[in-house]
Amino acid sequence: MSDRIRIFLNTPTGDTFLPGMKFGRNLKRGIVTNLTSWKSNDDPSRGSFMVYMNFNGLPQAYQNNGDVIQYRLGSWNGQAFTSSPGVTPSSIYKLEYVSNEREIYTRFEILMDSLLTRLTVTPTGNAGRFTWVNGTKKWFEFSSLNVDSCEGYAMCGVYAACNTTQGTTPCGCLEGFAPKSRAEWEMSNWTSGCQREVALDCGSREGFQRYQFIMVPDTKRSWYDTNMTLEECDGKCRNECNCTAYATLDVKYGTGCLLWYEELIDMRAIPRDGQDIYIRMSDLQLGNYSYRRATKKDERAFGSPKKIIIIIIPAILGLVILLGLLFLIIKKRKRKRKQKETNGPVVDKDVLDVPMFTLATLVVATNNFSINNKLGQGGFGPVYKGVLKDGREVAVKRLSVSSSQGVDEFKNEVIFISRLQHRNLVKILGCCFEGQEKMLIYEYMPNKGLDLFLFHETKSKTLGWLQRLHIINGIARGLLYLHQDSRLRIIHRDLKAANILLDHDMNPKISDFGLARSFGGNETTTNTRRVVGTYGYMSPEYAWKGIFSVKSDVFSFGVLMLEIMSGIPNRHNLIGNAWRLYTEGKALELVDSSLVESDYTFKMLRSIQVGLLCVQNNQEDRPNMSIVVIMLSSEGQLPEPKHPGFYIEEVVGDENPNHIQTENSCNKYTITNLIAR
Repeated sequence: MSDRIRIFLNTPTGDTFLPGMKFGRNLKRGIVTNLTSWKSNDDPSRGSFMVYMNFNGLPQAYQNNGDVIQYRLGSWNGQAFTSSPGVTPSSIYKLEYVSNEREIYTRFEILMDSLLTRLTVTPTGNAGRFTWVNGTKKWFEFSSLNVDSCEGYAMCGVYAACNTTQGTTPCGCLEGFAPKSRAEWEMSNWTSGCQREVALDCGSREGFQRYQFIMVPDTKRSWYDTNMTLEECDGKCRNECNCTAYATLDVKYGTGCLLWYEELIDMRAIPRDGQDIYIRMSDLQLGNYSYRRATKKDERAFGSPKKIIIIIIPAILGLVILLGLLFLIIKKRKRKRKQKETNGPVVDKDVLDVPMFTLATLVVATNNFSINNKLGQGGFGPVYKGVLKDGREVAVKRLSVSSSQGVDEFKNEVIFISRLQHRNLVKILGCCFEGQEKMLIYEYMPNKGLDLFLFHETKSKTLGWLQRLHIINGIARGLLYLHQDSRLRIIHRDLKAANILLDHDMNPKISDFGLARSFGGNETTTNTRRVVGTYGYMSPEYAWKGIFSVKSDVFSFGVLMLEIMSGIPNRHNLIGNAWRLYTEGKALELVDSSLVESDYTFKMLRSIQVGLLCVQNNQEDRPNMSIVVIMLSSEGQLPEPKHPGFYIEEVVGDENPNHIQTENSCNKYTITNLIAR
């Protein structure tokens, strides 16, 4: 029963939202549509969890557990819901929001006829999108609406923002505000929130501070107008003492006005994809005063002499603080210069938004980096198993002192992976930076790398077809998150079997983001003269021209798929062999001989075809990862793959002076050096 689509066609509530359904309110008929969980998978009576739309102020969606708000899914900002601005409609579906005098609703439409999908709130309270997989006759979770530690409603209190990149302390007061109770904040209880450092008095000498990259606050006590400009919005809020903030209503077109009339709560920092909000502040904090000798006229404008003193004192303090900061900056630069001269390049701790471990702690955890604790060796350096004092098992990635590119990769990896949250990405726990020691600490993966299973004569036989398909789907979903659903839009650039780690339950997790690159805005393609990656996994346009894009990762994923299917590393013309067998109608000969489940023959052939579609020579012919995920989970007809990309191990007589050549590496190591041009 739990695997069937459950929908109530004649009632406004159920646990499932299907394509084309309206989620919201019919104002004429008074009908409101909610999503309500089942009590259990086998009991369809009303459960504890509900996803619903609140129509006080600007309409927004919440998820409740009983009477308690768990999550705020946000309001519509013209192109997406504010809780997930980076997750925009794609080639898979389109999202619609309608608000008029008759009805207010949102709905989504699927653009692929072969896809069967639903949005469901489960008995355990997980609201996610599920897709039907005919091969397994089950639903798999394509994406979740609740993905990180900042999703909890109002966890940081008023005038504070949650930020997943801040490590162990996700909550922080907005600039110009301070914790109401520092004692509670020190105990990691942030719900009391923050208060203004300078109180408002509803006088003429107040203005608005612009805060960027914010998920806008709860809008249940807000007012909005779709026709006003931002300037008109500023004027209206400025003239109303109880107006605390304003923002653009529609970020897509920069139109409309949204005003708040209460303390601001449930905000979060969303780098790159958040929006601007303008919060009412005292001019003392905006820096708009000009300091001069006060006259009687000035006294009327500023207030009494006592108020003038209050104004001057912060200015003096500000000057002292500024001089102190300049001293610290100069001292820090001298220290860095000296350390660079003696110890080589340094890493700025300011960019490491994760918990810091001491060297002494890691020495004890790894038994002084014993050879018996060594898990492996990569281009970055050795990796050791460690056990912390609290019993947690960790993997310690230690930067090799001789690594010429290690510092850049160290910074890159910790910055990216600390900001990414997905079940198919490895989780970073912290880092260490003492002297020449630079280390990253990860959750421990007991089954280590996928390559140790795939290419091992005995272990490969333990990987049945369903297990391999589970690994393929997990990698695909993780890569889709990097390319499309994460707020950073990451290109991995070194996807390979050795960089896929396996947990206790053989769930795949993408690791090693040292070579990753972030794309911004509508950027989709770029090029480089420093080609990095692993031989056998790099796409032709990247290997020979330095051009990389999301399609470069798609190529690497296609190679990885063929390796998982065959159990053969791509060092023996695997792509060419797969193409030859496919065109001869003998594709099943590519499949690992240990996979004897004849019931899955169709799915095996389909997976080979998807892999070949991913490794096509022309990058424009390769599908995006969103399409790959759909192809893997459906049984509709697939396009025929075109000629794949091939590699030549050595370039001879190249007359193009700008042509990029690379050193080759096997599956275990990463290319980080170039042959001189």
